[in-house]
Amino acid sequence: MAEAFRAVPVSEHVHWVGAVDWKLRDFHGYQTTHGTSYNAFLVTGPQPVLIDTVKEPFREEMMARIASVLDPQSIVAVVSNHAELDHSGSLPAVLAAIEPERLIASEPGAKALREHFHWAREIDVVRDGERRELGGLEFLFAETRMLHWPDSMFTFLPCDGVLFSNDAFGMHLAGTERFVDQVDPSLWRYEAAKYFANILLPFSPVVKKLLARWPSFEWDVRVIATDHGPIWRRPPHPIVDLYAEWAAQEPTDKAVVVFATMWNSTARMAQAVIDGLLAGGVRVKVMPLAETHRSDIATEVLDAGALVVGSPTINNEIFPSVADVLTYLKGLKPRGLVGAAFGSYGWSGEGVRRVEGFMEAMKIPLAADGVRVRYVPDEAAFQQCRALGEQVAARLTLPAPTA
Repeated sequence: MAEAFRAVPVSEHVHWVGAVDWKLRDFHGYQTTHGTSYNAFLVTGPQPVLIDTVKEPFREEMMARIASVLDPQSIVAVVSNHAELDHSGSLPAVLAAIEPERLIASEPGAKALREHFHWAREIDVVRDGERRELGGLEFLFAETRMLHWPDSMFTFLPCDGVLFSNDAFGMHLAGTERFVDQVDPSLWRYEAAKYFANILLPFSPVVKKLLARWPSFEWDVRVIATDHGPIWRRPPHPIVDLYAEWAAQEPTDKAVVVFATMWNSTARMAQAVIDGLLAGGVRVKVMPLAETHRSDIATEVLDAGALVVGSPTINNEIFPSVADVLTYLKGLKPRGLVGAAFGSYGWSGEGVRRVEGFMEAMKIPLAADGVRVRYVPDEAAFQQCRALGEQVAARLTLPAPTA
């Protein structure tokens, strides 16, 4: 089967030698509906250099792709931009097989690799802004700490204008297409947004700093070679502007309505809330938790202005699926939202207050007091729910302040 795995040319000196994971459906609680790829890159200068490796089960696929271009044992250096195991899991076996002269990483990357693999081996540390000749070609390095691990690093190949960006600017998307311009734009845009929302959103301040610093690199970036998903090869790269937009987290006129229900009372309340939002002139994304994954909710929250959550009360608490999604969103630290809560209860009724407590912890101000309904909502309760939606909509459609 080795002959089935061929390297894909990216630029004059760069080949994609990664692997496609068609089966992956969960990545740390993030639903990867379309699988993913683990991208590694072979730089064929006077002496070859390997940029990143792949998840351990895909090592043979990567090695076969390398062998379709050259003898893997001719590789003189391996660069590790990111120590997470989907990029470094096969690294020990690869190093044992090819015996390169150097393994290169950032200082935090070297520390992470030693701790992952309990190594005492020598690792050649590169500093932020450093230039190095590897295999007869010049490479530039920039630390991108906490984008999204402390060890994250960019590597740039000036002669081809290729930026090896590790997890930044990527997406979880398996496919036969290696380049973004070969992919349906609606698909790549959604998957890129989903990746940002579920992986990089907590690090939005870091993204802003990186983009502010970008012009100072003075790099002629013609290709962005990410560690997941298809490669950006046609500048100007829209993903850079999208990262600036997503990191800014500016509120919009979109409300995300998330709810769980036990006996349909909270679901009926949700419909009245939705009616109020629509009457107020805002866009609404309705996400019932019985049919919706937490990572898709995070994706919709990325460009929203309001989060409205409905929960019944069970065992004096919020419904488990509501607790799950709020815990997940809390860790992602969305900003620029207003919130509201509603729900039905039987005799104790803590659910709505618990949701509001989550919102307080997430620094999401409430647009209105929550609506609590005992058992089955009546017409008066529906009017309260509709008014709740209208109040949230009013917060989203306020005119911008004048200078």
